[in-house]
Amino acid sequence: MPNWLLPENIADVLPSEARKIEELRRLMLDNFRLYGYELVMPPMLEYLESLLAGAGEDTDLKTFKVVDPLSGRLLGLRADMTTQVARIDAHLLNRESITRLCYAGSVLHTRPSGLHATREPVQIGAEIYGHAGLEADAEIQELALGSLALAGFTNVRLDLAHVGVLRALLNEDPAAKRDETQIYCLLRAKDAPGLDEISTNYYPQTRQALLALPHLYGDVEVLAKAREQLPALPGIGRALAELAALAAGAIGRADVAIDLADLRGYQYESGAMFALYVPGLPNAVARGGRYDHVGEAFGRARPATGFSLDLRELARLLPTAERKHSIRAPWGNAPELKEKIADLRKAGEVVIQSMPGHDNVQDEFECDRVLVLENGNWILKNLG
Repeated sequence: MPNWLLPENIADVLPSEARKIEELRRLMLDNFRLYGYELVMPPMLEYLESLLAGAGEDTDLKTFKVVDPLSGRLLGLRADMTTQVARIDAHLLNRESITRLCYAGSVLHTRPSGLHATREPVQIGAEIYGHAGLEADAEIQELALGSLALAGFTNVRLDLAHVGVLRALLNEDPAAKRDETQIYCLLRAKDAPGLDEISTNYYPQTRQALLALPHLYGDVEVLAKAREQLPALPGIGRALAELAALAAGAIGRADVAIDLADLRGYQYESGAMFALYVPGLPNAVARGGRYDHVGEAFGRARPATGFSLDLRELARLLPTAERKHSIRAPWGNAPELKEKIADLRKAGEVVIQSMPGHDNVQDEFECDRVLVLENGNWILKNLG
């Protein structure tokens, strides 16, 4: 075998792709910082029990395991950075106040997550710790949508789900609770015949609700149908209300879809979940949600919600010739900036990030697009 060959689904990042990945990384991390997120850099490998603490079975299957020659203990090469950041918040920072953390770096997967996916994604994300309210979920969702807008993606679909619906049902029915793992698998596969068979001895309202869940997907009107078809349990009511609020916050920025049988991350998440899709990629480009119980494994449970995305997949969707230049306002000497913009325009698109009080940037400078802060949200506007 030639010594220049690389393993399957592992590839070098060549100059044009590396430039796009790095520009996206800088642009997003700068935006996270504007929202008050602090950057952390967890290690590439840890003791396996720490790396997988609170993570689901999917993360375990994705994690490379190696033996540490110094201690003889089993180490894991990180497949996801979320648990690592939760450990930093719970054990190292140990703050009582709300904490916002962000991160960016390579992770390794034993198997690719999609047909053309790499086994070495470049993961970037942001997490909020210490706030149990829906405001934190809304901020994370807004930050994820804003990150895609920064990359130039305006045709985005937001899929929303909530683990609270199924958990409320199972907590009311001991027989169904015993079959939780099987029900989870059947709902993920939308296996209606399987659900019909397994629910024979459940309470009538549990059986009826489980058979309805695979069909409760579509636009926001699904929430009204869910209220009619699902039992009026407090947990279900809270979950549907949270989904309605999150959907309302995204309308106008993304096409919103609801799927009450989408349980990816069920073992890991504890509340609302979302996935973002863009044209040209069959898999979700970003995923996020609430995971309040992960910190328990590190001795300090904290409310938590966050999102992450793969910069390599995102960069692959950008046109090869595209080049963005981000300039943050206030900008200082206006004539010098105009001259700089003219030089940058020769190489590609120019984006100016406008801070509060400087929203007239499009009138002052010739630029292609401008980021404007409106009602606390960064909006990417096309100019022309």
